[in-house]
Amino acid sequence: MATIRDVAQKAGVSTMTVSRVLNKSGYVSQPVRARVEAAVAELGYIPNTLGLSLRFKQTRTLALVLTDITNPFWTTVARGVEDAANDAGFTVILCNTDESETKQARYLNILLQKRVDGVLLVPACSAPEAVAWLRKREVPFVIIDRKVGAEPVDTVRCDSREGGYRLTRLLLDLGHRHIAMLAGPRQVSTAADRAAGYEAALREAGLEPEPALIVHGAYAIASGYAMMQQVLRGEPRPTAVFAANNFLALGAYRALRAAGLRVPEDIAMVAYDDLPEAMTFEPFLTAAAQPAYDMGKRATQLLLARLAELSAGQAAPRPPEEIVLPTDIIVRRSSGPPLA
Repeated sequence: MATIRDVAQKAGVSTMTVSRVLNKSGYVSQPVRARVEAAVAELGYIPNTLGLSLRFKQTRTLALVLTDITNPFWTTVARGVEDAANDAGFTVILCNTDESETKQARYLNILLQKRVDGVLLVPACSAPEAVAWLRKREVPFVIIDRKVGAEPVDTVRCDSREGGYRLTRLLLDLGHRHIAMLAGPRQVSTAADRAAGYEAALREAGLEPEPALIVHGAYAIASGYAMMQQVLRGEPRPTAVFAANNFLALGAYRALRAAGLRVPEDIAMVAYDDLPEAMTFEPFLTAAAQPAYDMGKRATQLLLARLAELSAGQAAPRPPEEIVLPTDIIVRRSSGPPLA
């Protein structure tokens, strides 16, 4: 196996110059850089990243810990994270928690053993324990999408309460008065905020939320199916349904079709987070669309800025920053025309 000395000899430079090229540190002229890169390629040299990390006390690795990569929303967030990290010369380790605090704790422990430089975290169940755990170990981190605890932390998210309010307001303006709310898990901040926005819009219209029309469950297709079935069995029968995320909407839509009901002819539907065209027959879903890619990218850039502060030995780092990105309401066929 080729060594760094072999590369240096092949390129006619010192091992220090090879190291600078590989680590993108220090000035190296373009012709010399080209020679080193050609020698690396020809010899098939693989840098000893463990040795480099011990020397520079940095692995140039970030961890992305999220809930469910099968959801297109999180897939897009992950892409934003990866692109921003790659642009800065970092790699990303991805972990799925499935909203399990036990899995989350195990992953975080393993990731710190692997000496990741920082963590991008979608906290399972929005619990603050993981934040306290990371703080105690002085690991830089940024929270994505959710709110945790009362203490300020670096966060990149959208305003779920406002989005929930606007979607419900849309249905109210179309004449609906019995609107079902398929909310996510009670312990997740986004689910609680979207339900709060829904209830605020109802009360603003002079309506009290109807307990039979509000159900909670996991952010999953199967949960959306079961929750929609439960709502259809109750009274009053809704004329519209608000699903708190895209997977809940997909499950609810399948339940409605199984019950012989059409969207929007028999029941209107809106949802938080859009569905990709590949998951539907057409782009028909009225949705509160979050900028998922930008969310991942901005969170990574914020984490990299914190790491740069640490590397520079900044004595007084900036206070925690909360970045709230805009949410677009995209009106399509599923919300239907105004009620007669």
